[in-house]
Amino acid sequence: MVRGRTPIADGPAAILDACEAALRKARGQVAGDIADAILGIGISTPGPLNPWRGVVLETPNMGPKFVDVPVAAEMAGRLDLPAFLERDTNVAALGEMAFGAARDCSDFIYLTVSTGVGGAIVSEGRIFHGPDGTAGELGHTPVAMDGLCNCGAVGHLEAFIGGAAMARYARALVAEGSSPFLAARASKKGVESMEARDIAEGEDAGDEACRNIMERGRRAFAVACVGFVDALNPTRIVVGGAISDAQGERLLGPARAEVAATAFRTPRSRVQIVHAELGADVGLAGGHPLVIARLGDPAWRGGRATPLTANG
Repeated sequence: MVRGRTPIADGPAAILDACEAALRKARGQVAGDIADAILGIGISTPGPLNPWRGVVLETPNMGPKFVDVPVAAEMAGRLDLPAFLERDTNVAALGEMAFGAARDCSDFIYLTVSTGVGGAIVSEGRIFHGPDGTAGELGHTPVAMDGLCNCGAVGHLEAFIGGAAMARYARALVAEGSSPFLAARASKKGVESMEARDIAEGEDAGDEACRNIMERGRRAFAVACVGFVDALNPTRIVVGGAISDAQGERLLGPARAEVAATAFRTPRSRVQIVHAELGADVGLAGGHPLVIARLGDPAWRGGRATPLTANG
């Protein structure tokens, strides 16, 4: 495994160079017969993206210039191997389906609750992309009429349980003087360094303001899960990500209870809400099934035919 920082500040070209260097280094670390047997490259990136053309359309996490970047074609050309691009949450879902909590499941939802809230929809064993390849952005499901999301919209699930949003709430509570715990923490580490972990630790320490934020986040997650169950009828909802891992049953337990109490009877009787199993390596695990599923299928290199629209 090769790890390194992403040179976001240096722009798309530097990021592509760093990817190439990491891939070459990883290939150089394995035995020659294994390196010679590599069939393709699986690439996981934040979206939105076009998986058929292998192009990242835009992603704030990679800097403002990372727009319409042909990542798959670049890596394929540089390493002389077919390359396939997919949104990180979809790759994670493939990993959990092949090796983790969805091994025996062909209809499920994958959710990651971390800095943001991401999602993937798997139907009959296949990622559901939608006509533009952008389906599955479940973190941007509206659950309220307030709460500013990172995308700029109001009321999205990510605005209540995403780590970046909770960090904003932490800074606001310090400014208001309504959280003694966070005020003390900010005096030690600086208000701009506040993060979701501080709120969670504040709740554990008995701080009422922190508890209210965490409860609101868990409630938003539970309400969203009811919507996912009613709308998509999954057999399983697999939940991963740093905040989910840290919260454990404090996050999933209320979601199960809310689904049991308010979702439609038939889908709620089927669905299980479970913890993901593969942890931080889920993207690496998903790279293998990504390549195997798409290798030899020209649709994933030449681009999907233009979908029909209401205007023909």
